Amino acid sequence: MKTTQLKKVFKATALALCLSATLPAFAAGQTKDEVVAVVDNSVILRSDLAQSVAEISHQLQAQKKTVPAEKYLEQQALEQLITRQAQLEQVKRYNIKPDEKALNEAVLKVAKDSGTASLEAFQQRLDAMAPGTYASLRSRIAEDIAIGRLRQQVVTSRIQISDSDVKNFLNSPQGQAAIGSQAHVLHVRISGENQADVEKAAKQVKEELGSSNDIKSIDKKYSTSSIKVEGADMGFRSLSDIPSELAARVSTLQEGQTTELIPVRDGVHVLKLIERKVADQKAIVSQFKTRHILIQPSEVVSPEDAKQQADSLYSRIKKGEDFAVLAATFSNDPGSARDGGSLGWVSPGMMVPEFDAKMKSTPAGEVTEPFQTQFGWHILQVTETRQQDMTKEYQERMARQLLGERQFDAELDSWIREIRNNAFVDIKDPSLDRKKNNS
Repeated sequence: MKTTQLKKVFKATALALCLSATLPAFAAGQTKDEVVAVVDNSVILRSDLAQSVAEISHQLQAQKKTVPAEKYLEQQALEQLITRQAQLEQVKRYNIKPDEKALNEAVLKVAKDSGTASLEAFQQRLDAMAPGTYASLRSRIAEDIAIGRLRQQVVTSRIQISDSDVKNFLNSPQGQAAIGSQAHVLHVRISGENQADVEKAAKQVKEELGSSNDIKSIDKKYSTSSIKVEGADMGFRSLSDIPSELAARVSTLQEGQTTELIPVRDGVHVLKLIERKVADQKAIVSQFKTRHILIQPSEVVSPEDAKQQADSLYSRIKKGEDFAVLAATFSNDPGSARDGGSLGWVSPGMMVPEFDAKMKSTPAGEVTEPFQTQFGWHILQVTETRQQDMTKEYQERMARQLLGERQFDAELDSWIREIRNNAFVDIKDPSLDRKKNNS
């Protein structure tokens, strides 16, 4: 087996790859514990290493790949644990913690992927294997989420894209293809309860799209009682009319090619580019001149009190009091409060979904009743609307996204190497020290 293939396995979280295959390993009997490595202020135990080795072995066997010699496997598994622990030390430093809702959703997804419909049943199933297994798994998923958020925050901040980078990209052939054409696209979404079945069906759909454009036939062929396949011929569309995360993938395709599988919250998406042509269509966007008052819960203001305060302010506005004065006095959004609550001209997609939906459905001049987002309670007024040519801004935004995606993986690898090299690491078992044994 090639070393590069092994590295890809070791870099991935075993749980995310194939939980159902690793559950028995996760709940395996306890190994006699001793410290095998110290990483900054934390330790890695022999039981941690044994579990990681068992999981990786399961993964390789499930993928029908050769399992390497035990000592080599232990060295690689320990290196993976050290790198992970170095990241967890950074998680502690930045005090990153997943919220309960996100954690419950992630654990429930894992439960469903392994064939269990509820958290309660999943807990019973795991703890029946070995007491405390569910808590351990939940803790590890929480760590995975925290590491993911840390990576997103830190790595994104390291990516630097200059105006000249954007300009040069837009002038390149790839840039011209990305923003200066219309694309005839087939779009298929595959969804279902069991993620493994969804991914299997999605791979089959992708393969079928390689030789067929018959969307209706593909829908019928791969839809089952548990898998829903929904295809649509989108016809010729400007890339500005396609969600930017999908348009960015379509822009790199040659005619007749399909995208890789695109996993998102509502299923797995696959797109196929049928034809591309130059377009003169402009990106005309509805914009809303908006102002708001934000009341946030805090240590001294309970969620109920925040709602009551928002209701009171709404009542005062309806009775004729000046919106701008109340925003300047009471709003917890300091940036807009200084300007009477004004957010200026806002394009759809710039705000959180609840705010966005309320803004688009509010006629000019009207004040909304208080509504809630993740930031607190809002009172919103749309003062004007207009149609704005955003073609240039859209093109620049797409270019930045494409360039950012190109840089992310390289910056992530660089950052991981940095924190690994900067971490204090003391490997207690010399036979597990990869550097000494490879020198």
